[in-house]
Amino acid sequence: MNDSQWQDAGREFMRLAGVIRRLRRECPWHRAQTPATLSKYLIEESYETLAAIEAADGAALRDELGDLLLQVLLQTELAAEQGQFDLAAMLAQASDKLIRRHPHVFAQDQAASAEEVAQRWEQTKRAERAQAGITSALDGVPRHLPALVRAEKLGERARVVGMDWPDLRAVLAKVREEIDETLAALDAGAANEAIIEELGDCLLALANAPRFVGWSAEETLRRACEKFIYRFKKVEARGAAAQRELSQLSAAEIDALWEEVKNGGASSD
Repeated sequence: MNDSQWQDAGREFMRLAGVIRRLRRECPWHRAQTPATLSKYLIEESYETLAAIEAADGAALRDELGDLLLQVLLQTELAAEQGQFDLAAMLAQASDKLIRRHPHVFAQDQAASAEEVAQRWEQTKRAERAQAGITSALDGVPRHLPALVRAEKLGERARVVGMDWPDLRAVLAKVREEIDETLAALDAGAANEAIIEELGDCLLALANAPRFVGWSAEETLRRACEKFIYRFKKVEARGAAAQRELSQLSAAEIDALWEEVKNGGASSD
């Protein structure tokens, strides 16, 4: 973007902020909202933005990013009304944080690689947490995160301070160990509470496996869900071709159809 485009963007940003402020004053629906009631829209718009990115749909991405920014500015406006902070303070803090965490860009330090940048980023974050009185590496991982994302973040935090599996095989060995313990609990007739605890250990370990090959647990599971949907619909179609619904098929018949789709379909299967 050239200087003129940056100026245009700045004017449009302030116009949007002004529109939001007017909505809070004059629109009954917007006046009735609180940070809590708006939080679900922040989550929804984040996922819709992600869908546009994955679809490589530029027009949709522009639209969804605007909706996401709307939610950010709405939350900021409500915070200003409550005397917590205003838009200028929020923007200043964001800029200051980025400058502080990138001394190789804004100061005299140098970074030779992306890995070194990431390492320094973590060091700066640890220093910030220590200054804020946070003593545990795991403090600050939000409890309200989806459990899969939270499990991965807890693993990442533990890794930064030196506690982690050495490689993917070690993670999978731990998963196998936890599965064996779950089976042992089942064989012993353990209470459901004990079985659930063992299953939780399995999931916690498995949630950290994808990061060892450069993926996130969320991306990995979402991709698996899409594959499951694709294959399931293929199985439904084959059942319909035989004029039978899945509910009319035995487990063995469904398994046979599933294997046909899995092994005999297109490469995307």
